[in-house]
Amino acid sequence: MNKPVVAIVGRPNVGKSTLFNALAGEMISIVKDTPGVTRDRIYADVSWLDKEFTLVDTGGIEPESKDIILSQMREQAQIAIDTADVIIFLTDVRQGLVDADSKVAEMLRKSAKPVVLVVNKVDSFEKFMTDVYEFYNLGIGDPMPVSSASRLGIGDMLDEVVKYFPEGAGEEEDDDRPRVAIVGKPNVGKSSIINKLLGEQRVIVSDIAGTTRDAIDTDIVHNGKEYVFIDTAGLRRKSKIKEELERYSIIRAVSAVERADVVLMVIDAVEGVTEQDAKIAGIAHERGKGIIIVVNKWDAIEKNDKTMREYESEVRRVLSFMPYAQVMYVSALTGQRLAKLYDMIDMVIENQSLRVATGVLNEIMMEAVAMQQPPSDKGKRLKLYYITQVSVKPPTFVIFVNDKELMHFSYTRYLENKIREAFGFKGTSLKFFIRERKEKGR
Repeated sequence: MNKPVVAIVGRPNVGKSTLFNALAGEMISIVKDTPGVTRDRIYADVSWLDKEFTLVDTGGIEPESKDIILSQMREQAQIAIDTADVIIFLTDVRQGLVDADSKVAEMLRKSAKPVVLVVNKVDSFEKFMTDVYEFYNLGIGDPMPVSSASRLGIGDMLDEVVKYFPEGAGEEEDDDRPRVAIVGKPNVGKSSIINKLLGEQRVIVSDIAGTTRDAIDTDIVHNGKEYVFIDTAGLRRKSKIKEELERYSIIRAVSAVERADVVLMVIDAVEGVTEQDAKIAGIAHERGKGIIIVVNKWDAIEKNDKTMREYESEVRRVLSFMPYAQVMYVSALTGQRLAKLYDMIDMVIENQSLRVATGVLNEIMMEAVAMQQPPSDKGKRLKLYYITQVSVKPPTFVIFVNDKELMHFSYTRYLENKIREAFGFKGTSLKFFIRERKEKGR
């Protein structure tokens, strides 16, 4: 099982982002911003009572007219219903119960998804408790008073949220078929790629609604090997507001990426690589997934002998934080190069699972140190004692040093490049942890 997804839904100004930051804030502030990854984070990994989950904030644009607020609320609630395992429905004790709250409550009731009704801005339980009781009228369970700003009542709320997680949530599945998520902006041809792959294989395929979300799982057999493709289905309603559509496609991508081994990041060749593509790719990069950038509609591009090289350098520039990603040029319309996707997927999965012997790693490290001295500060030089690989998917390494403050990220990058020179690791990120070990005799 993958991590459960918990979505926060509510009207503008009820404090969704404040609650989101209260739950994820400290953690997000330590995350280094990867170029291309939005600072306006709408998802975060949170753990409570040894249970891990992905938290999604559906907040966003605040329209002027009441009608738009209602339609936007419905849209947000629909996205949360489609994507989440548990929904936190946030209301505001100061504004009281309003018509929009009732409309959303009705949708949530029909969805049969677990909903935790939360009344925010309750800075004093004695003062506001009678106002909290008014929210019983929504008919979706007991309202829980919290104050996101003062962090009151948040523990009780999380206790309630994790009660609804499915048994075994967050544990590994016993399914060793390669899982491939197809992500990208709307209308770049994600579903067309899957349909073309299906048409050519002519196998009987069962479309299983992927877990509780609306990512569709499609089983495809190629050369006797079974693959599971996770397609983030299109939006139920087309939103008039472009930013909203983008935000939702990112939310969808989070839950698909979470379940995948390899992510196919589909880009529209005609439109070129965009900032929105970088945001979606950043999600896969941060989660250490295997990544293949699939440039679709390549048949629609007028080409000369330099086209592919120039195009790739632009893709690499925008997605500079993941130089290891593999790039493929395909056409879902004509089927051009689609069959080669499988070889690329197999190669990336192999690299994701590659283990390097400790002895060999240390030889590479010593050689790297001899070629380029480690950094020093105020007369103290960084010493590297030892490196070992501790896990796969993604390959993760621990380096023991005398002082981790001296381990500048550029030197870690230098070592990563040396390891990649020796073993390739194409298509997968590598993770490094730096640990301090005191020198002997001190």
